[in-house]
Amino acid sequence: MKSRYAGLLPKIHLWTDLVLLNLSFLSAYLFRFGHPADIMDNQYINLLLVANLVWIFTIHIFKTYLFTRLSYHFNIQLTNFVKALVVHAAFMMAFLYLTQKGEDYSRIQFLATYGLYFASAMASRAVAIMVLKMYRQAGYNFNRYAIVGTGNVASLIRDFYKDRKELGYRFCGSFEFKNRGNELNSLENLIRTEQVDYLYCCLSDMTDEQVQGVIKLGERQKTQVRLVPDFRGFMTNRATIEYHDMYPIIQVNTKPFSSFNEQTMKRSFDLIFSSIVMILGAPVFLLIAAIIKVASPGPVFFKQKRSGQWGQIFEIYKFRSMYVDADKMGLKHSQGDNDPRITPIGRILRKSRLDELPQFLNVLKGEMSVVGPRPLYKYDVDMLMEAEPHDFQRLLTVKPGITSIGQINVGYADTVAKNVERLKYDLQYLKSYSVMDDVSLIFKTVQVMVLGRGQ
Repeated sequence: MKSRYAGLLPKIHLWTDLVLLNLSFLSAYLFRFGHPADIMDNQYINLLLVANLVWIFTIHIFKTYLFTRLSYHFNIQLTNFVKALVVHAAFMMAFLYLTQKGEDYSRIQFLATYGLYFASAMASRAVAIMVLKMYRQAGYNFNRYAIVGTGNVASLIRDFYKDRKELGYRFCGSFEFKNRGNELNSLENLIRTEQVDYLYCCLSDMTDEQVQGVIKLGERQKTQVRLVPDFRGFMTNRATIEYHDMYPIIQVNTKPFSSFNEQTMKRSFDLIFSSIVMILGAPVFLLIAAIIKVASPGPVFFKQKRSGQWGQIFEIYKFRSMYVDADKMGLKHSQGDNDPRITPIGRILRKSRLDELPQFLNVLKGEMSVVGPRPLYKYDVDMLMEAEPHDFQRLLTVKPGITSIGQINVGYADTVAKNVERLKYDLQYLKSYSVMDDVSLIFKTVQVMVLGRGQ
């Protein structure tokens, strides 16, 4: 049965957010002033009306509630909401101070409103996503789909929805053109009998005439037709479609973070996070520097040449954890706890990974990112280029990072096998990017630091 509730979820979120905005405003007012009886008699009711109008304007501009089943998950919902919330707050601040009434309103009430609104809106989204996922996995709120084609692409489509039951798609059958008469009639009977909502057409198994016939059939039966080209040769490159006038152009992203939005988002996060760490962590930096200076003779910082983006060599900064001239011992990789080159304080710094803190300077200089594959020595680069040339070339397309998923799961790599294992983990990170993924990896890194599992 065709869904009677298509498009209902965005409307629910829209009205829920409006209610939560007003409740957050009123709750913050009660928290600050504690006398609800006066609220209708003062200027705050006017501010609340403006806040509602600005929110409606903001979500219209950012299309906050424009999403599909495939794009409806927490990370996207969080990103879209935060964008609208930040712009809304900026508009409200500008309104208050441009109208010269900023001093008449409580800053505590203003901040509490946005704090409560953010927390309640995120909680409502988390609950909605969880409930909807359970509801669909139980077999409700589903869309019916059929596939035209029986090749490898058809199998990929079926496997995709089989592994993601929470999306609510139910397979109703497949159809194959065999160049016989009345084939479109047979397909139309399938659509009508099974009440198909979506018809996936594998273009590699169809002619142009058959595609045109299926589109017309979909118009008659009010069934959405989805054309699926054979992207298997470059699916891992996250191909996107751009329209040049009326012609669709498939753009294959040959390097991660190739879109302007991803580049801007990642660089902005790197700069903001690194600046905060450098400013708030200044006392820790000075304390570590003093301890290193007292504990053993030599410089506080250690510089070493590493391979960065596109294989370019740069100097990485660390707090010195080894004795001066340790390289003369002839060892290349760390020997663990028994490494004679490491100073007593250096062992503590390595276990807690505090020796990596100066690399935030590399991030500010644009040589590194906060999260990304670890920068390697030249001989490690040569080793991986021989062992996994294609995969490693892909890693070189992004800036190296202070921490990475490979570093967290594998740790220090002193053999070819460990380097390859860490490489496989880091390749997972390159498949998609979001600020929340970076934040999650940073929290995991902090756990490694606190537990002293670094090397």
